[in-house]
Amino acid sequence: MTQSFIVDEAFWQLFPEVEIAFLTAQDIDNHAKEQVPTDLLTTANHVAATKWVPNDPISQNTVVQDWRQAFQQFKTKKGARCAVENLLKRAKNGKGVGTINPVVDVYNSVSLEWAFPVAAEDMDQIKGDIHLTVAQGGERFRPIGEDDVETALPGEVIYRDAYDVISRCWAWRDSARVEATEATQNLLFYMENVNPQRHADHVAATAALRTRLHDYLGISTTLHVVTHDQPSVAFKD
Repeated sequence: MTQSFIVDEAFWQLFPEVEIAFLTAQDIDNHAKEQVPTDLLTTANHVAATKWVPNDPISQNTVVQDWRQAFQQFKTKKGARCAVENLLKRAKNGKGVGTINPVVDVYNSVSLEWAFPVAAEDMDQIKGDIHLTVAQGGERFRPIGEDDVETALPGEVIYRDAYDVISRCWAWRDSARVEATEATQNLLFYMENVNPQRHADHVAATAALRTRLHDYLGISTTLHVVTHDQPSVAFKD
């Protein structure tokens, strides 16, 4: 049965100019840590701190302002911030983003160096279609690293499949159920851009993600760009 990635009209009514790079990869091996350069995240943390968030406080930097303004357009859990702000904050504070597993390390390096949120999900754990949509309220969600189940708020932007929420507050926290682990064999990625003036950066970041996955981990990807004019794509037959 065909599965699709679909951005619903309720989302486009809030964010008509958003563009999303949607990538898929099959038959991967997420164990080869030795193939990822040892300085990849060190370099990425440095770039993030110096290029994207040099100003104090962190809210005074344009890439952070873009996402904070976006988050003001819908209902969010108190304190929720875009995932990329959390990465940039760690880099700015000198703590740095550390290693998790090869795939996550690669996409975190891209997120840090280009200041876009990047998510990776285990394709085989996805139930039915994926929707980027606006929650009715009450949809179930269990975040990575947590045992307790949460529920989405009415009006909250979420990613969901046919089973439950796979990302809360748009690009804040991902679901433990679809987490990319060392055992993952098939993947899908998405990277969102909320600022049309950063289109060229988004294209460059997408190219970097594909190149690093290929060169470091031997992962070939298929790319689709999802926009208001092209709001859905099939990712599995």
